[in-house]
Amino acid sequence: MLKRLLNSNVVVMLYRLAMAYVALGLCRVAFGVCNIDKLGAFAWGEMWDLLRGSLKFDTPSVIYANALFIILSLLPGGQRSRGWWRGLTYASYIFGNFVAVGLNLSDAVYFHYTSKRVTAEELFFADNDNSLALIFKFASENVLLVLFGFALVAFLAWAYRPRLVPRSPIRQAWLRWVAEVVIFVLAALLCVVGIRGGVSRAVRPITLSNATTYTRDAGKANLILSNPFCIIRTMGNSGVPYVEYYPLDSLSRIYSPYHYADTVAQTTLEGRNVVVMVLESFSAEHSAYLSPDLYPDGKGYTPFLDSLMRSGFAFRSAYANGHKSIEALPSVVGSIPSFSTPFVLLPQALGKSRQMPAILADRGYKTMFFCGSERGSMGFDAYMSSAGVEQQWWREDFERRRGYDHFDGYWGIWDEAMMDFAGEVMSEVEEPFFACQFTLSSHHPFVVPDEWRERLPKGRTKVHPGVAYVDASIRNFFDKYSSEEWFSRTIFVFVADHVSSEKFSAEARSPLGSSRIIQFFYTPDGALQGECVEVAQQIDIMPSLLALLGIDEPYFAYGRNVFGDTSPLTFYWSTSAMRYVSTDGEWVVLFDGESVTDLYLFSDKAMSTPLDKALYADVVADFERRLRAVVQQYNLHLRRMDYTIFSGSGE
Repeated sequence: MLKRLLNSNVVVMLYRLAMAYVALGLCRVAFGVCNIDKLGAFAWGEMWDLLRGSLKFDTPSVIYANALFIILSLLPGGQRSRGWWRGLTYASYIFGNFVAVGLNLSDAVYFHYTSKRVTAEELFFADNDNSLALIFKFASENVLLVLFGFALVAFLAWAYRPRLVPRSPIRQAWLRWVAEVVIFVLAALLCVVGIRGGVSRAVRPITLSNATTYTRDAGKANLILSNPFCIIRTMGNSGVPYVEYYPLDSLSRIYSPYHYADTVAQTTLEGRNVVVMVLESFSAEHSAYLSPDLYPDGKGYTPFLDSLMRSGFAFRSAYANGHKSIEALPSVVGSIPSFSTPFVLLPQALGKSRQMPAILADRGYKTMFFCGSERGSMGFDAYMSSAGVEQQWWREDFERRRGYDHFDGYWGIWDEAMMDFAGEVMSEVEEPFFACQFTLSSHHPFVVPDEWRERLPKGRTKVHPGVAYVDASIRNFFDKYSSEEWFSRTIFVFVADHVSSEKFSAEARSPLGSSRIIQFFYTPDGALQGECVEVAQQIDIMPSLLALLGIDEPYFAYGRNVFGDTSPLTFYWSTSAMRYVSTDGEWVVLFDGESVTDLYLFSDKAMSTPLDKALYADVVADFERRLRAVVQQYNLHLRRMDYTIFSGSGE
């Protein structure tokens, strides 16, 4: 029985797939050897994380490369014992893994020149007359690597044991058929889990940037990655094609993401802690302070946040740089917006960067991220790690300390409990620190804790009870932790990730209003007060905070310092139905990535009356000039995979 079990088609298939893992592991060794000068030294302490990450990314590559082999190996029926079927299965295994090995060894050479893995972008741009000649050229220059590749394929052909005929341990025909159907379905489900990188619905399918979960070094993140995963995951995600509207020597005079910090805020709060609360779906229309015309009685759904805005520094016209949660964190934490594709899903997200957490960490700050969802949700863990966050706290960490009674049944830990947990951790951490918390509860399916249900307003939309619950949770957080020593030395930043899907006002349904959010700074000691009446956006948070903290080092950011930057480029950038919406506080335009398609007055909040562009040709031309420069700068840095001030783009 044991012999028949070991010779079953499932065990034999798993053995052959294990050999594919071995081959990809050896390819990774070759990658490391060929690029040791770029990857740097390895510490024993990081080996386990690198190995875990490598196995995670090899899994989808093995599944992609062996998809046909897996189907042929497990398809129910008696055809598996036939010679022609066995030959087809063998051929699919050798061919699929030949491609995987070839791609990974090609990466070893390609990375040396570009510091990135081969992605779909290279395939789409490889259709040149000299492509074949270049392949032979690279092969001739790397003969040992080519021979190593053929040796790996020969190893797989030998290890496959093609004469081995799998046998089922089940003798009854009907029972064997039922078992084969069940195994086939289970295998299909497990393949989906392997490709996604997790089983939970909260886990977003892994992409290239998830490699930074296992290492903060961009080079070693590329070491963890493998193909064909990189190619398949980046199909359609290569970014906007680069168009050179302006010569590089004049581009940065029109628009530049480089900040030399020659102007800082008049109020310098050097050395203060920073706590950023990213609030799920907190539209400006929830707030009576920001939208007084919607609440004649002065009672909105964010009474506590409204009170903080009145005594803090509020942004009257703030806009999200995207419409998805996954687009918010790069905008808020790194001042990097998303255009047609969320930034963290692009292969270029692995490029060099120096974002706010990393800048603060180098100045002695402890950096933390809190999210009540499962680790890996939305790819936040990978992004925050790449941005320089040192500690991350998730649902699993909460439950290890506080038990399992606070799960909302859908997304994660209720916000009140998670905020309290975050406050507890902050009270234990040495100052100064940077902490970012992403809330969850004001989200579909719009549920609130049972004990809160009767205390919350019903609201005008389904999201309003959840918004009121989060607002009350923040009040409770402030009440509990305001006596802590760190509290009074903290700059609090409140910003929505995007607007809610539930809207009731005409303004909120317009292309402009559908991105208007709650955004403000607050200091408990009243050191920072006032309003920004100009247009602001999520990407302005990082430059403005660095100015408040008195940090004068050069940095890279697409936003502006609202306390000192008088740049005429006061616009927000957001995507909606493949349109980009921009405003300078006087005009609003819809932009298709190349030219202005519609023009409105900013005072027309519902954007009900488009203007005749011909009558305002100068305004249209000025917007097109600036927005094209933004697009060109954005894609120039995507191509270079460099989001630092030292890339030299037109400077």
